[in-house]
Amino acid sequence: MTESSFDPMLVHAWLAARSIARGLPAPVFDHGGFRVDTGSDTEVRRWVFARLEPGLAALAGTISEPGHSLKLCGTADALRSALPDGWHIDDASYFMATDVPGHKRPLPAGYVLETDRGAAVSAVRVRSVAGDIAASGYAAETDAAFVYDRIVTAAQHRRRGLGHVVMNALCNTKRVAATPELLVATEAGRALYERLGWRVLSPYTTASIVQTRIGIST
Repeated sequence: MTESSFDPMLVHAWLAARSIARGLPAPVFDHGGFRVDTGSDTEVRRWVFARLEPGLAALAGTISEPGHSLKLCGTADALRSALPDGWHIDDASYFMATDVPGHKRPLPAGYVLETDRGAAVSAVRVRSVAGDIAASGYAAETDAAFVYDRIVTAAQHRRRGLGHVVMNALCNTKRVAATPELLVATEAGRALYERLGWRVLSPYTTASIVQTRIGIST
C-alpha cells in the first residue's frame, strides 16, 4: 500500500484500540494526524499520520523539546523531508495486518499459559516452571479493530515458539471474527509475524527530539 493511499481511518482504529490496551486517552484529530497525550516519563504526547500532510511539517516546526514524537505510515526519507533540524529518526517499524486464521502452536513442556480476558483488553502470560514470565502480550478489541500490543519474549526463552503461543492465545479471545487484526512490529518482530501470515501495509517511522535545537536555551 502506498503512502498516498493509506487509509487514515485504519490508523485511527489501530491507535484507538492501542490507547485502550495501554490505558491512554483516545486519539484526537490534530494537524492532519491523530494526537495521543501519553503523559509518560519518556513521552508527553505523540502524533500519528497516515500520510504526509502539510500539518506535519507545520507541527514539527513548533516543537523544540524532547518527549514529543511524530510518527508516519511511510518511509524514513518521507518523514525526514518534513522535519527541520534537531529530529532523530528511529529504527524502522511496520504497520501490519492479517486475515489468516491463527495456527495453533502447542505450548512447550516446562511452561504454563495464563490468559486474562477483560471486556476490552486481554492479557496473556507464559510462565516457566520457575515462575518467571517467559513471554507476554496484550490485545484490545473495538468495533473497528483487534489490536495486538507489547508482544514480548524474554531473551533466555526465545526460539521456542512462545511468541506464536502468545499470539494464538490472544487471537482466541477475539469476539468478532471479521474485525480487522492490526499491529505495529519492529524489524525483528516483522519476521515472526510474516511467518504467521501477516502482511506489511506500510513502513511505520518515528521521529523525536533528542536534544534542544541550536539557538534555543535550555
